[in-house]
Amino acid sequence: MKQTSHWSAMGEWSMIWGMRFLLRVYLLFGRTVLQWFLYPVVSYYWLANKPGREASRAYLKRVAQLSPTSNLSGSLRDSYRHFISFANAIIDKLAAWSGALSLADVDYRGRDSLLAQTKTGRGAILLGSHLGNLEVCRVIADLDETARINVLVHTKHAEKFNNLLRQTNQNSGLNLIQVTEISAATAMLLSDKVDNGELVIITADRTPVSRNQRVSRAGFMGAEALFPQGPFILASLLKCPVYTLFCLNQQGRQVIYFEHFSDLLTFPRKNREQAVQQAIQQYAERLEHYCLAEPLQWFNFFDFWRVDEK
Repeated sequence: MKQTSHWSAMGEWSMIWGMRFLLRVYLLFGRTVLQWFLYPVVSYYWLANKPGREASRAYLKRVAQLSPTSNLSGSLRDSYRHFISFANAIIDKLAAWSGALSLADVDYRGRDSLLAQTKTGRGAILLGSHLGNLEVCRVIADLDETARINVLVHTKHAEKFNNLLRQTNQNSGLNLIQVTEISAATAMLLSDKVDNGELVIITADRTPVSRNQRVSRAGFMGAEALFPQGPFILASLLKCPVYTLFCLNQQGRQVIYFEHFSDLLTFPRKNREQAVQQAIQQYAERLEHYCLAEPLQWFNFFDFWRVDEK
């Protein structure tokens, strides 16, 4: 299978202008009409993107082996369904951005623990992923009138996305922060936000954009895969509680799962690498659990199990 050297080199097919156009279509005509625009685009993308299609099939074959009851085999049909699921996630993204998604449309699991944490005046780190739809975290911003959500993203378009969010909802409590690596300056910025009681979401299922950043191998979906150390080291530096966050579309509703991960991540110098690896393995196991629950909602269309980057 021909692969790009790194996921960040793949490029994003949903650029800002495209998202603005789709958002306008959604606001004017609703979800049904928007799907007429999305499905041809996704069908073309599925046909043209052979590496993504093959990566999708390889992932779904792993799902089939681990969960025979999933009714998936990794066939071309399954892969197409995977891409269509991605299209529907984009519609959910637009609904969240436009404010069409309300608290009544969302169910929570484990919310009380996070609410109690925010009421102490100190924030928390939320470990997200490319499973489901993190954009629904707009709703999380309504957990409390003073709560603010900060999302670390590996994209040069973060400020443009911020502007688009403000255009659709001037009172948005969501802020995107563009980072290519987690530096001391990043840690200081986020420390201030946590000290102010804000929440910081960072995805922990993709290796860093910068090649000199550290990664660890962890068992995931039946084989070893590379995971970034940065989110876990950052959480230890911020000295704050850590939760996992998964937002899945289940039976037509957005279900947000919060799970307490750690009160405080500590990595003693003596066994630092081992402690970091254990934390990453713990995260990988929770990610696998939710991937098997909703396998068509994991949107990493590249060879996730390629481990020759380290």
